[in-house]
Amino acid sequence: MINKVILVGNVGIDPEVRTLESGVKTARVRLATTERYYNRETRETTEHTEWHTITLWRNLADVVDRFVHKGSQIYVEGRLRTREWSDQSGNKRYSTEIQADELKLLGRREGGAPAEGAPQGYGAAQTYTPAPRAAVTPQPAATAPAEPALQPAMDSFDDLPF
Repeated sequence: MINKVILVGNVGIDPEVRTLESGVKTARVRLATTERYYNRETRETTEHTEWHTITLWRNLADVVDRFVHKGSQIYVEGRLRTREWSDQSGNKRYSTEIQADELKLLGRREGGAPAEGAPQGYGAAQTYTPAPRAAVTPQPAATAPAEPALQPAMDSFDDLPF
């Protein structure tokens, strides 16, 4: 089974960031994605904007807290999650959100300058994942010199705060 969501959009309001009693940081982001349709008969373009709630945890929440604000353009990969709760009247309510697994900062901060304290490359799609991942590369033929089996899936981020 696959449950994967990929979104690129603009943040609609400043993120809500909280630290739980356990010390774990969490963030909630409202992300707008817009689709444009062109009608050949009427020669008009119409737009449809969809709003998504993104939930981020731990290191991703820290990145959101430091670098994401209203108007930021971001790329998010994650999974759909539906929560159920009862409101004050006892009625069951449901909410579908995206649990983020990966975050990329796109574009630049207002004014054209990188965000203060942002890692180098901000504005060039800096990628953040909860933990470094390694990709397994196939071993070369026996006649070629052996290469390491694991290669880092992303560049070194020695200058990142986490």
